[in-house]
Amino acid sequence: MNNPSLELQLQTLPDSPGVYQYYDKEEKILYVGKAKNLKKRVSSYFNKTHDNAKTNVLVRKIVTIKHIVVSTEQDALLLENNLIKKLQPRYNVMLRDDKTYPWICIKKEPFSRIFSTRKMIKDGSEYFGPYTSFKTVHTLLDLIKELYPLRTCNYDLSETNINSNKYKVCLEYHIGNCKGPCEGLELLENYQKQVDAIRQILKGNFKESLKDFKMRMQELATDMAFEEAQKVKEKIAVLENYQAKSTILNPKISNIDVFSIVSDETMAYVNFLQIAHGAIIRSHTLELKKKLDETDEELLELAVVELRERFHLTSKELILPFELDFGDKIKVTVPQVGDKKQILELSQRNAKYHRLEQLKQIQIVDPERHTNRIMAQMQKDLRLSVEPRHIECFDNSNIQGTNPVAACVVFKDGKASKKDYRHFNIKTVVGPDDFASMEEVVFRRYKRMLDENQPLPQLIIIDGGKGQLSSALKSLDDLGLRGKIAIIGIAKRLEELFYPGDSVPLYLDKKSETLKIIQQLRNEAHRFGITHHREKRSKSALQTTLETIPGVGEKTMVMLLKHFKSVKRLALASENEISAVVGVAKAKKIYEFYKAINK
Repeated sequence: MNNPSLELQLQTLPDSPGVYQYYDKEEKILYVGKAKNLKKRVSSYFNKTHDNAKTNVLVRKIVTIKHIVVSTEQDALLLENNLIKKLQPRYNVMLRDDKTYPWICIKKEPFSRIFSTRKMIKDGSEYFGPYTSFKTVHTLLDLIKELYPLRTCNYDLSETNINSNKYKVCLEYHIGNCKGPCEGLELLENYQKQVDAIRQILKGNFKESLKDFKMRMQELATDMAFEEAQKVKEKIAVLENYQAKSTILNPKISNIDVFSIVSDETMAYVNFLQIAHGAIIRSHTLELKKKLDETDEELLELAVVELRERFHLTSKELILPFELDFGDKIKVTVPQVGDKKQILELSQRNAKYHRLEQLKQIQIVDPERHTNRIMAQMQKDLRLSVEPRHIECFDNSNIQGTNPVAACVVFKDGKASKKDYRHFNIKTVVGPDDFASMEEVVFRRYKRMLDENQPLPQLIIIDGGKGQLSSALKSLDDLGLRGKIAIIGIAKRLEELFYPGDSVPLYLDKKSETLKIIQQLRNEAHRFGITHHREKRSKSALQTTLETIPGVGEKTMVMLLKHFKSVKRLALASENEISAVVGVAKAKKIYEFYKAINK
């Protein structure tokens, strides 16, 4: 570091937990971070060269360091989250979700109204949520409406107004949706009992409501009021049906929040499930745009703080895929087996499905961004110095040792570029020798590209193991291209990737996009090579057969090939059909020849 001002700022940093802020020469905020030890964490940025290019760029721009000391690491985490949202620094993770969410409000008033809203008014009313979609809100409100007759008017139902007969019952009363508290036809005590039951349903607890309905149904049946008992029974069925759809595994699992993360090169997706009384009462997936190659641990920690604040989560236990510290008041569980493990896996599936959905949308709406993401992912997965925008894959075909050929297929930006495909007939190798054949075709391919000044690929894939890879490397050495083009070999059985000079293969995730593209390349090279091999073998067989017929020369063979396409068709043709192509005299000889063979 050659900046005396920065060195002085680093020396004066405390060894305390806190939040640090980086500014550039124009006093614009670059980055906000938290630290257990401010001096150690901030100094680490300047003591080494970072693997991530963006981090190195960030460090070069830093001119001023500011910090805020706090009591604990958990306080630093909360402060970091608030400052990121407020200042929106260029190099911090971007939370891609700034919309407002709906709540269900139990209004603080006599004969409480229950309705959905996007605004919280601090007037003593109760708010449940926020919910991640209006669909969930409407489902709950429809359930409540079906179970309990509540008022929907906005009258001031004070005792004075009711006693003075200020209001009259409306249509809702006459159709049975309201019991008419406006005219004093329903007692406040009975109405508020319904509100208490609704409050429990909104918390995910159906037990008390079901118990009360079943007790009421029994009483009505005992009093021979079977029609009323049937109506209550229908309400029990509605509630049980809703509960069945919401219940997960174990009703004893209650007041727990579950978080999981799925990430790629540029984005992370954090899903959370809120569990109450064995039911999922809320689910949401948060998208985070990476800026500095952040780890899953860093991203999940940030997301948990953000989601707990955004959705007013107060549970004391979190289920996470790995250990994180949120202070003594919050218990973190990393389940290995059992019901909690299954709930975590459910959350992870939700995060994966959300990611796949987003990727499909991006592929349709913004194909360039889709391509850039895949290229960046391939560069990271395959440990390349540059993105593999131009990839070439080689495959040999010499079935039963005859007609040895090779194929080279080309992918550009992750897609097949068929106009750049090339076939090679093996010229210098005698017999079935895959290694020597590979050495020949790789040399010929890149010798020509160098001679014609064509752009070279960023990655070469050799269909085969260590032997074929070594053969290809010899050709790159001879051409002076060793180290200038990345090259790997893929073994067919276990999808092992071999690198020059490394005896230990690399295994990619079987579902990764990088492996899928490599498999596409390998399969396409194999298909292209086999097709050429069959054509050559068929042509060779046809020529060999025709050459044995006296009086049939090369020109005649070409004419017959063009017309009949194959030896089989020629052998089955009539004398008249053949004479139409090569004349009566030659047709007689050819027809007699095949007639004798087919006997």
